[in-house]
Amino acid sequence: MAKDIQFADDVLSFSNSQQFQDIKAAAHDHLLSRIEELGAEFGRWTRGEIKHFVDQEVGHFARSRRVPINESEVGLIADALTKELAGFGPLEDLLNDVAVEDILINGFRDIYVSRHGVLQRVDIRFSDDAHLLRIVRRILAPLGRRLDESNPMVDARLPDGGRLNVVISPLSIDGPVVSIRKFRKDPLKPADLIHLGTFSQEIADLLEAAVQSRCNILISGGTSSGKTSLLNVLAGYIPETERVITIEDTAELSLNHPHVVRLESRPGGFDGNGVISIRDLLRNSLRMRPDRIVVGEVRGAEVLELLQAMNTGHDGSMGTIHASSPRECLYRLEMLAGFAGFQGSESSLRRQIANAIDFIVQIGRLSNGRRRILSVTEINGMSDNVIVMQELYRYEAEEDADHVEQDNWVSLGLRPHSPKLARYRPASSFAGGIHV
Repeated sequence: MAKDIQFADDVLSFSNSQQFQDIKAAAHDHLLSRIEELGAEFGRWTRGEIKHFVDQEVGHFARSRRVPINESEVGLIADALTKELAGFGPLEDLLNDVAVEDILINGFRDIYVSRHGVLQRVDIRFSDDAHLLRIVRRILAPLGRRLDESNPMVDARLPDGGRLNVVISPLSIDGPVVSIRKFRKDPLKPADLIHLGTFSQEIADLLEAAVQSRCNILISGGTSSGKTSLLNVLAGYIPETERVITIEDTAELSLNHPHVVRLESRPGGFDGNGVISIRDLLRNSLRMRPDRIVVGEVRGAEVLELLQAMNTGHDGSMGTIHASSPRECLYRLEMLAGFAGFQGSESSLRRQIANAIDFIVQIGRLSNGRRRILSVTEINGMSDNVIVMQELYRYEAEEDADHVEQDNWVSLGLRPHSPKLARYRPASSFAGGIHV
């Protein structure tokens, strides 16, 4: 056992050493020379054939140059070069790791990943910034996106549904900054989030009733708090007979629904022409006979179109918004509407918001990385020029006898007032004390 641990430590130490990078760079140059000799033939090889070729050539390179490394170290270099030629180099293992949620690269030697909501630095590095940019451009190539000094910032959707953001010089001072958000290939279902502890069965029952009765819902929370995953889950409650249109800056939603039309905004060309905003898409979606409109994130002028849609018969609409609390969510809606050029009074804007939104679901990422619904709040109209809200559930963790923190949602015993939930009231109740 001790020998295995020592071997693993030696492997990790070598793979993170400058010697490893120097030998790999020299072996890479050797491989490029051999590939040039092969010409077009190399482009037709499978990954298995490339691996066999790299194993042979790296072994020959180490013997002929008398490189002072053992067989296991030769294997490490060959494996790294196979990923370099046939995949995405140092990123490949992270991209294939299902536990990794985010990959954050701050220059070629500073890489962090998020697992279960917790950031941790990983012992992986690139040879230099040029190496990092080469891999990033390989990812971008099939997407048709340009990255250079004249276009130093790129936001793109990956083929697997993930999201890639890259910022390079002159905007980034200390080397290329790469942010990759990964998404599950199998979307989470309500039972999955209950099992993970994101919310309780009682809250799931309330949210299911709210969605099926066409309540308008905003999911509020901070960065990486789980807003998109929760939106995916709530959309799963939409009846299969309805037509759903999703609108996003970068398509991330993967709804478990048979009739979904996915729209994605367009940033425009190098000269700034051809921009199609979320507001444009939202305005156009009203002509596409939607039963439900789902906006991936409300963060600009589209807020006016969304409020108008919710107020003019497009019930059951949903979206996410960056805010730290339900009250802050309302303030942010007002601010965005003001930036969008809303011409009415403060009172009329608040009345529109109060009439449009039925529920705000606040979700957050705790200090231990766990994602939890922090509150479920109903909007009840206006009073003295203030939007009236009532909190139905609140997250308050408790400690058990062993001082271990346990999830706990407190029901405030209040009854939802929305007339949309009227059909759920007779002889029924949501668990936890909320009677409808």
